[in-house]
Amino acid sequence: MTHPVNLSGIHHAAYRCKDARETVEWYARVLGMTYTTAFAEDHVPSTGEYDPYMHVFLDAGNGNILAFFELPNQPEMGKDPNTPEWVQHLALKVPSEEALLAAKAHIEAQGIDVLGPTHHGIFKSIYFFDPNGHRVELAADIGTSEQYEELARVAPVMLEEWSQTKKAPRHADWLHEIARAEHAAKG
Repeated sequence: MTHPVNLSGIHHAAYRCKDARETVEWYARVLGMTYTTAFAEDHVPSTGEYDPYMHVFLDAGNGNILAFFELPNQPEMGKDPNTPEWVQHLALKVPSEEALLAAKAHIEAQGIDVLGPTHHGIFKSIYFFDPNGHRVELAADIGTSEQYEELARVAPVMLEEWSQTKKAPRHADWLHEIARAEHAAKG
């Protein structure tokens, strides 16, 4: 039996921005994204309410689109004060660990503070903030097919255990051991 919803990918992910031009220029300069489309309206098409906006779209590669809304008539944008800043983020994929390190050097050369690389067992990533305060992650997959298969196998068990205990299940602790071993070897 097939599911009645037939997804073919993410059309776009949209965030709010403080300044559309600054955001477009930053994502082009820092991450090499191409600005592709803009919509600007005085009334929200889905609700009809008056709320002028600029909606800009950037190509993140492989048909993935990142979009932003500038909303000049709304209160200044903020964050959920009850959610740590490391939780809500946008993670973008780079093709290799070498590409990740080159990206880090480029981003730091732009005067942007970068955290990492952080080893997650099956991928490594770096973190930084865009001009709107959104946390951005660049990630390079480094895992084996066997590792990804094992993670898929234990995922349902881990979710069930978490749902019952609200304590971190230990079925994938080997991920952290891989990261610790590499860190120790370099230290």
